[in-house]
Amino acid sequence: MATRVAFENSNEIGVFAALTNGYCLTGINRSENFYSVFEAELSSHIPVIHATIAGCRFVGRTTVGNRRGLLVPSTCTDQELAHLRNSLPDSVVVQRVEERLSALGNIVACNDHVALVHPDVDRETEDVISDVLGVEVFRQIVGGQALVGSYCKFSN
Repeated sequence: MATRVAFENSNEIGVFAALTNGYCLTGINRSENFYSVFEAELSSHIPVIHATIAGCRFVGRTTVGNRRGLLVPSTCTDQELAHLRNSLPDSVVVQRVEERLSALGNIVACNDHVALVHPDVDRETEDVISDVLGVEVFRQIVGGQALVGSYCKFSN
Protein backbone atom coordinates (compact mmCIF):
# COMPACT_ATOMS: atom_id res chain seq x y z
CA MET A 1 0.00 0.00 0.00
CA ALA A 2 1.21 3.51 -0.77
CA THR A 3 0.45 6.57 1.33
CA ARG A 4 0.95 10.17 0.26
CA VAL A 5 2.70 12.42 2.72
CA ALA A 6 4.44 15.80 2.62
CA PHE A 7 6.63 17.59 5.13
CA GLU A 8 4.92 20.93 5.51
CA ASN A 9 4.83 22.00 1.82
CA SER A 10 7.69 19.80 0.61
CA ASN A 11 7.20 16.50 -1.22
CA GLU A 12 10.86 15.60 -0.66
CA ILE A 13 10.14 13.34 2.30
CA GLY A 14 13.55 11.62 2.09
CA VAL A 15 15.10 14.85 3.31
CA PHE A 16 13.00 14.82 6.48
CA ALA A 17 12.76 11.07 7.22
CA ALA A 18 15.07 8.06 7.33
CA LEU A 19 13.56 4.57 7.10
CA THR A 20 15.27 1.22 7.63
CA ASN A 21 14.03 -2.30 8.38
CA GLY A 22 14.64 -1.62 12.07
CA TYR A 23 13.51 1.97 12.75
CA CYS A 24 12.22 5.22 11.27
CA LEU A 25 13.45 8.74 12.06
CA THR A 26 11.29 11.76 11.30
CA GLY A 27 12.20 15.41 11.57
CA ILE A 28 10.25 17.52 14.01
CA ASN A 29 7.81 19.84 12.25
CA ARG A 30 5.13 22.36 13.16
CA SER A 31 2.27 19.91 12.76
CA GLU A 32 2.10 16.27 13.79
CA ASN A 33 0.71 15.18 10.39
CA PHE A 34 4.03 14.03 8.94
CA TYR A 35 5.01 12.02 12.02
CA SER A 36 1.50 10.61 12.49
CA VAL A 37 1.45 9.11 8.97
CA PHE A 38 4.65 7.17 9.69
CA GLU A 39 3.46 6.24 13.17
CA ALA A 40 0.11 4.94 11.91
CA GLU A 41 1.72 2.77 9.22
CA LEU A 42 4.90 1.60 10.97
CA SER A 43 4.72 1.80 14.77
CA SER A 44 3.33 -1.72 15.19
CA HIS A 45 6.45 -3.04 13.39
CA ILE A 46 9.35 -0.67 14.17
CA PRO A 47 9.99 2.36 16.39
CA VAL A 48 9.16 5.75 14.82
CA ILE A 49 11.27 8.47 16.40
CA HIS A 50 10.99 12.27 16.33
CA ALA A 51 14.50 13.69 16.05
CA THR A 52 16.70 16.60 15.05
CA ILE A 53 20.34 16.60 14.03
CA ALA A 54 22.34 19.71 14.93
CA GLY A 55 19.01 21.37 15.69
CA CYS A 56 17.82 20.79 12.12
CA ARG A 57 14.80 18.85 10.89
CA PHE A 58 16.37 17.22 7.82
CA VAL A 59 17.27 13.91 9.47
CA GLY A 60 17.13 11.98 6.17
CA ARG A 61 19.92 14.04 4.60
CA THR A 62 22.18 14.13 7.64
CA THR A 63 22.00 10.49 8.77
CA VAL A 64 22.52 7.08 7.21
CA GLY A 65 21.77 3.69 8.66
CA ASN A 66 20.43 0.17 8.42
CA ARG A 67 19.05 -2.41 10.86
CA ARG A 68 22.49 -2.70 12.55
CA GLY A 69 23.43 0.93 13.01
CA LEU A 70 22.88 4.63 12.56
CA LEU A 71 25.60 7.12 11.65
CA VAL A 72 25.19 10.78 12.53
CA PRO A 73 27.45 13.74 11.66
CA SER A 74 29.85 15.36 14.12
CA THR A 75 27.42 18.30 14.37
CA CYS A 76 24.90 16.09 16.20
CA THR A 77 24.64 17.37 19.78
CA ASP A 78 25.21 15.16 22.83
CA GLN A 79 21.54 15.56 23.76
CA GLU A 80 20.38 14.47 20.28
CA LEU A 81 22.78 11.52 20.36
CA ALA A 82 21.48 10.43 23.77
CA HIS A 83 17.87 10.74 22.55
CA LEU A 84 18.61 8.52 19.55
CA ARG A 85 20.44 5.93 21.67
CA ASN A 86 17.59 5.84 24.21
CA SER A 87 14.88 5.61 21.53
CA LEU A 88 16.38 3.03 19.18
CA PRO A 89 16.49 -0.71 19.87
CA ASP A 90 19.57 -1.88 21.79
CA SER A 91 20.70 -3.84 18.71
CA VAL A 92 21.20 -0.57 16.76
CA VAL A 93 24.64 1.01 17.25
CA VAL A 94 24.54 4.82 17.05
CA GLN A 95 27.88 6.38 16.07
CA ARG A 96 28.97 9.96 15.52
CA VAL A 97 31.20 10.35 12.42
CA GLU A 98 33.93 12.96 11.97
CA GLU A 99 33.55 13.59 8.21
CA ARG A 100 33.96 16.89 6.38
CA LEU A 101 31.16 15.81 4.00
CA SER A 102 28.65 15.94 6.84
CA ALA A 103 25.37 15.31 4.96
CA LEU A 104 25.77 11.56 5.36
CA GLY A 105 22.42 10.77 3.74
CA ASN A 106 23.63 12.52 0.57
CA ILE A 107 27.01 10.80 0.38
CA VAL A 108 26.11 7.22 1.37
CA ALA A 109 23.52 4.83 -0.05
CA CYS A 110 23.20 1.53 1.81
CA ASN A 111 21.07 -1.40 2.84
CA ASP A 112 21.85 -4.26 5.23
CA HIS A 113 24.46 -5.76 2.86
CA VAL A 114 26.32 -3.10 0.86
CA ALA A 115 27.07 0.64 0.79
CA LEU A 116 28.02 3.00 -2.01
CA VAL A 117 29.92 6.08 -0.85
CA HIS A 118 31.03 9.37 -2.36
CA PRO A 119 34.53 8.96 -3.88
CA ASP A 120 35.97 11.67 -1.59
CA VAL A 121 34.86 10.15 1.74
CA ASP A 122 37.70 9.85 4.28
CA ARG A 123 39.20 6.36 4.72
CA GLU A 124 38.33 6.49 8.43
CA THR A 125 34.69 7.18 7.56
CA GLU A 126 34.70 4.26 5.13
CA ASP A 127 35.95 2.02 7.95
CA VAL A 128 33.27 3.29 10.36
CA ILE A 129 30.55 2.66 7.76
CA SER A 130 31.81 -0.89 7.27
CA ASP A 131 32.18 -1.62 10.99
CA VAL A 132 29.00 -0.01 12.37
CA LEU A 133 26.63 -0.90 9.52
CA GLY A 134 28.24 -4.28 8.83
CA VAL A 135 28.40 -3.75 5.08
CA GLU A 136 30.90 -3.96 2.25
CA VAL A 137 31.74 -0.42 1.09
CA PHE A 138 32.36 0.71 -2.49
CA ARG A 139 33.45 4.18 -3.63
CA GLN A 140 31.21 4.94 -6.58
CA ILE A 141 29.32 7.56 -8.58
CA VAL A 142 25.77 7.12 -9.85
CA GLY A 143 24.73 8.59 -13.18
CA GLY A 144 27.81 10.80 -13.18
CA GLN A 145 26.89 12.18 -9.74
CA ALA A 146 29.06 11.77 -6.65
CA LEU A 147 26.15 12.29 -4.20
CA VAL A 148 25.17 8.64 -4.32
CA GLY A 149 22.72 8.92 -1.40
CA SER A 150 20.80 11.63 -3.25
CA TYR A 151 20.59 9.74 -6.53
CA CYS A 152 19.76 6.20 -5.39
CA LYS A 153 18.26 4.16 -2.58
CA PHE A 154 18.59 0.45 -1.81
CA SER A 155 16.19 -1.97 -0.25
CA ASN A 156 17.03 -5.44 0.98
